[in-house]
Amino acid sequence: MKTRTRTLLLWSATLVILALVLWGLYASGFFQALSSRSALTAYIERCAPWSHLAFFGIQLVGVVVAPIPSNITAAVGGALFGFLPAFLLTWGAVVLGSMIVFALARVLGQRFVSKFVGERISEKYLDIIRRKESTFLTLAFLFPFFPDDLLCILAGLTELSWKRFLVLCLLARPWGLLVAALFGSSALEIPLWGMALLGVAGLIVFVVAMKYGDRAEEAILRTMRK
Repeated sequence: MKTRTRTLLLWSATLVILALVLWGLYASGFFQALSSRSALTAYIERCAPWSHLAFFGIQLVGVVVAPIPSNITAAVGGALFGFLPAFLLTWGAVVLGSMIVFALARVLGQRFVSKFVGERISEKYLDIIRRKESTFLTLAFLFPFFPDDLLCILAGLTELSWKRFLVLCLLARPWGLLVAALFGSSALEIPLWGMALLGVAGLIVFVVAMKYGDRAEEAILRTMRK
């Protein structure tokens, strides 16, 4: 009975906190700021002298509450604060957010996870995470077509230890964020022809990912299940 009461209280507290966070973001104009990079930049600048803290909060919220691509906001941070501050703030927020959703899943259990990520995602990934744990999560964190943040929640239902999960997040999650912060800060000096080549390469990667991303994901899942 005590366990059931404690779980109910945790459920209630979690829902209230999430509702308050979402309301606060809406009232502050955050969701409107997601309409463009310039709008998001202006939103963060308005938070001065707490702009760094606001940026960290945005990255954290992107993992825990709102589906905001961390790479995009990392590029915005790079333009505002420079490469190293943007990268470290983003990396720290992503790792902290990953640990928070991992903890929520571990404490609140399957029911919470199913409601948070949906039955389809849960059925698709949970079994393979339970059986392959570190190997699959490392691949998922490195490849762009996997739902990283949702997989962190599902990982909380497995036997994966807190320490191992933290190490995975620290080592496997930062690489895309590092590149985004570099480009956003213009720390990479690239000539015009290089930018053109990167643009073409990016377009090719985008088209291939859109067309074959699901197939690549399924191929990895099939291989891991064997």
